[in-house]
Amino acid sequence: MNDKDIDIIVKTLKDAKQQKSEFVGLMDSFNNPYLVLISCILSLRTNDRTTYPATLRMLKLGKTPQEFAKCDEKALSEAIYPVGFYANKAKQIIRLSKEIVEKYDGKVPDTIDELVKFNGVGRKTANLVVARGFNKPAICVDVHVHRIFNRMGYVKTRNPEETEFALRDKLPVKHWIDINTLIVTHGQNVCKPQKPMCSVCPIEKYCDKNL
Repeated sequence: MNDKDIDIIVKTLKDAKQQKSEFVGLMDSFNNPYLVLISCILSLRTNDRTTYPATLRMLKLGKTPQEFAKCDEKALSEAIYPVGFYANKAKQIIRLSKEIVEKYDGKVPDTIDELVKFNGVGRKTANLVVARGFNKPAICVDVHVHRIFNRMGYVKTRNPEETEFALRDKLPVKHWIDINTLIVTHGQNVCKPQKPMCSVCPIEKYCDKNL
């Protein structure tokens, strides 16, 4: 693809208004860094169909770090089951909630460098919290973003972390906050890992089709 086409590609995906998964829609609605953080933790290695109802059940137990710092581990584990590694994730959420209360005065830090200090929080999660929770420019790169930008030929990278830094160098900052939702939704609906639906893809003519 021609790098100059990225503005057209982003606009086309926005205009296409592809159906978001319920979980992606929920995450976009939060505007709360703590809820973005703990919900993203649930989503790791778990599909959106499982994560969405688990997140709703989790939020019945609380919505603040103060509440989850005191949450019963067994109750949280049962609420988020069957997300992947649910028992470990329950421990992680309670532990990081206590850290937020004790070390950060109950407020989620707004920088990637601070967020990745939490056990089990990687750059993907940290970037999503900064972008969706704080509405600050950050590029959340998951498997969809990594796959599709390489498939289109916009970057040539070996893993999501390399893709993040490559996009930081060339993707206009004005697109950083929205790019994850747009590309994830496109990846779930059209540009799938196996058998991408190129015949109905609204940005097919800009793609190098590195399948």
